[in-house]
Amino acid sequence: MKWEGNRQSDNVEDRRSGGGGGGGFGIGGRSIGIGTIVIALVAWGVFGINPLTTIGVISGSGQPQVQQQGPAQKPPAGDTRAAFVSTVLASTEDAWGQIFREGGAQYKAPRLVLFRGVTPTACGTGQSAMGPFYCPGDQKVYLDMDFFDTLSRQLGAPGEFAQAYVIAHEVAHHVQTLLGVTQKVDAMRGRVSQSQQNALSVRVELQADCFAGIWANKSQQAKNWLEQGDIESAMNAAARIGDDALQRQQSGTVRPDSFTHGSSAQRQRWFNTGLKTGSVQACDTFNTQAL
Repeated sequence: MKWEGNRQSDNVEDRRSGGGGGGGFGIGGRSIGIGTIVIALVAWGVFGINPLTTIGVISGSGQPQVQQQGPAQKPPAGDTRAAFVSTVLASTEDAWGQIFREGGAQYKAPRLVLFRGVTPTACGTGQSAMGPFYCPGDQKVYLDMDFFDTLSRQLGAPGEFAQAYVIAHEVAHHVQTLLGVTQKVDAMRGRVSQSQQNALSVRVELQADCFAGIWANKSQQAKNWLEQGDIESAMNAAARIGDDALQRQQSGTVRPDSFTHGSSAQRQRWFNTGLKTGSVQACDTFNTQAL
């Protein structure tokens, strides 16, 4: 992936040196959100435990909390990993900015927060063990970049484009918020059964995968920055983090009724749909029987 020399986003906030404690991935054993998603198991949280399913993940009271932060800081010059993240974020701004303009609307870009261990968010206390996530309450993407090491070494999904896919998927949750998808799904959750909630979550996540594919389509058209093996890297990542693959790795048993993100094949298929079509309309996972 030839990302060097491209525009970097200014919407990156660096909290890595601001404390917050914690660190690592061995946090607690609390269950979160829909189904039995255990924080200590990073794999369950890979690629965006959307706060629609994790809004109760906090320390203490059981209600979302917002803690005060000092002035936002930019990543230091010379930080290659932060430069990569900033460049990918900029490409999502360019891609979705174009799409929204073509639709007669203005795209409001999210901020991306780099942190270590734990950090306060409008959705409660964000933790590294959750994996990267998006909070609709403050419209920010949260990322502990140590996750990229986990993605490569523990989950078997190396490559910069796999990392870019992670970021694009989380930004896609922001797009869903701007389009009203997040709010509509959230309003339905209390009125349906657990299995129906799981099914809704799957459709949300697969649409985010499809939107990530749209980003790949648009950014490649604009920058021609993909190299041989990049698409395969993203498709491999999609396969590695399917619910069936993660459940099989964890317990040897696959329980489709407990899926919250979709199977490996579904995640690959919807990412590829966005990649091939570049069409938001093609990513309507809510009005199709065949996921």
